[in-house]
Amino acid sequence: MPNTMKPTHSIEIKELLRFSDRTIKAKKGEYLFQEGMDAYELYLIISGKVQISKITTDGRELSLRICGENDICGELTLFTNSPKYLLSALIIEDGEIAAIKKDVIEKEIFQNSALAFEFMKWMSDHFRKTQTKFRDLVLNGKKGALFSTLIRMTNSYGVKKTDGILIDLPLTNQELANFCGTSRESTNRILNELKRDKVISLKKGKITVHDLQFLKDEIGCENCPAIYCSID
Repeated sequence: MPNTMKPTHSIEIKELLRFSDRTIKAKKGEYLFQEGMDAYELYLIISGKVQISKITTDGRELSLRICGENDICGELTLFTNSPKYLLSALIIEDGEIAAIKKDVIEKEIFQNSALAFEFMKWMSDHFRKTQTKFRDLVLNGKKGALFSTLIRMTNSYGVKKTDGILIDLPLTNQELANFCGTSRESTNRILNELKRDKVISLKKGKITVHDLQFLKDEIGCENCPAIYCSID
């Protein structure tokens, strides 16, 4: 039994890689694309990690998801005229990324019914994930948003340990706050409360969740399948 809890992807990587015309050596700290840029490609993550985020009108950053191996980003530009990227993609871990021309994949989706079905299924799952994230952010307040984010991270990057679930992804408190749409100060305070109550612990920038059920009970978790309750 694998120790990672991240759900698998529905679209076969080999199927999409056939349409790639170039491969990018991704370096941490660089942007794959930024909000407002003309969009002619979508991207398939072969290795590494990419953070997708939105900058609000008051200058705050709202992190929406982290893309890892076999994930797709830039997909919101498909089948649109004069497309521009709606979000920004920051590389947070070195890796390799396949770039696929927007018009090439659109043509193939029209001609390949199996690919079209898998892509539509993936998009449907992606929209459900997004809806549940915004539900948690809006309905559960700052504390609930952080609890929800921690739960999602255990599903995406959790590694089972004897004393709990290690979120195998180093994050600063500011980065964690960006996923919750709140301030670093509020996130610090809530994390300190959780550490004091031994719900979580922190070591070398990584969080271990010792009492996952506590987090779920606090937000009235509906126990959605892990494929929808994830951060990717």
